[in-house]
Amino acid sequence: MKIGLVTVTFNSELVLFDFLQSVNKQDYTDYCLYVVDNDSSDKTSDILDKDPSLKVIYNKSNVGVAKANNQGIKLALDDGCDFILLVNNDTIFESKLLSKLIIAYQKGSASIIVPKMKYHDSKKIWFAGGFFNPKKAFLNYHIGQGDEDNNQFADRLIDYAPICCSLVHKKVFEEIGFFDEKYFVYFDDADFFYRLKKDGRFKTLYINDVEFYHKIGSLSKSRTSKNSNKYSPFFIKQMTKNHVYFLRKQNSIFFDFLLVYLLVYFLLRFFVSSNFSKDLKTFKLVISSYFSGFKIKL
Repeated sequence: MKIGLVTVTFNSELVLFDFLQSVNKQDYTDYCLYVVDNDSSDKTSDILDKDPSLKVIYNKSNVGVAKANNQGIKLALDDGCDFILLVNNDTIFESKLLSKLIIAYQKGSASIIVPKMKYHDSKKIWFAGGFFNPKKAFLNYHIGQGDEDNNQFADRLIDYAPICCSLVHKKVFEEIGFFDEKYFVYFDDADFFYRLKKDGRFKTLYINDVEFYHKIGSLSKSRTSKNSNKYSPFFIKQMTKNHVYFLRKQNSIFFDFLLVYLLVYFLLRFFVSSNFSKDLKTFKLVISSYFSGFKIKL
């Protein structure tokens, strides 16, 4: 069973060495790494060009994460891959990652397998399962985030997973489709897994016994350069407008109500959460980003 590893690079030179080392030491060898580069301006291409085993797509502009992932997935499927492993390149993982994911799939309970993910250089959990939180307008939620890892979260079926490490059988893409390319970054994974949840045919399994570490925010620049606790303007804009678009896509009275609720939720978070800079510029950004979500065509 051939696995197509799909990763999207954008100025990734500082993380690529560790990532490629993790890939190259895998004990499961029936795989190919597909890299889609979103017009990096650093030395990313120099690093990629040194490895002739990679299959690389060089985009002439930054087309966003969703579209770039779709490019890699389609190339891997055309090459006859049975599985797609969507994986971030700001990650480090054990040599048995691929084999453990395949073994979990062979148990037969799910078509998507995702591992436990921890913060880089830490014993703390970043992801140990996930679901959609109605109290936060169906924002995706990570179980165990920030908790010390004591193997307390057993293998189980879940509703949501980040695509920074998700093994997906090819039939899922054939039946459900690909990522919605209107999401430049953020919420593309939530949209995909919510479509899976509504469809009901394909299950997602979380497995605990994996060593996988994520260098959070090293590529997406979700925090400001001056303060690692504050959301960056880019993060606020993308997350806010994409959340609105996600709710609008559900096309129901209940989700229309959630759109109103979401505006109140955003405003409360601005005033209460320490993650927002308390200035007029940020407040205006929250408001304008919310209404930008209504300009995205369904």
